[in-house]
Amino acid sequence: MARVSTYLNFMGNTEEAFEFYRSVFGGEFTTLDRMGDIPGMPLTEEDQVKVMHVALPILGCHTLMGTDMLESLGHRLTIGNNLSIAIEPDSLEQAQQLHRDLNVNATDVQEIAPAPWGGHYGSLVDQFGVRWMFNVPD
Repeated sequence: MARVSTYLNFMGNTEEAFEFYRSVFGGEFTTLDRMGDIPGMPLTEEDQVKVMHVALPILGCHTLMGTDMLESLGHRLTIGNNLSIAIEPDSLEQAQQLHRDLNVNATDVQEIAPAPWGGHYGSLVDQFGVRWMFNVPD
């Protein structure tokens, strides 16, 4: 089933932020993966324990998701890249169509392609500065 989530980026304190959100909204994480869980990623020991992906259902059918940006990989958190709209369409074809339709004067375009965690992933920043993430699970 298709869904839309809010995706938050943090500079190394995702776990702290999501523990806070969990204390506010209750519930349990449906996912908590570490950077070190991805084989072949050249990471320091400190970065390996950072959060690669976390998901916390909050209100209604909405899920709050997040990740740590890694300074060691050149990531910098700025207002504008700290929030994304994450879309999980019903099919790869639907994801590709939405990606094409939003890709009008877009920047920072990552075409939808196979992802290291399985499925397919792509992203872009639309002409209005909104970051969209497309994830199609296997």
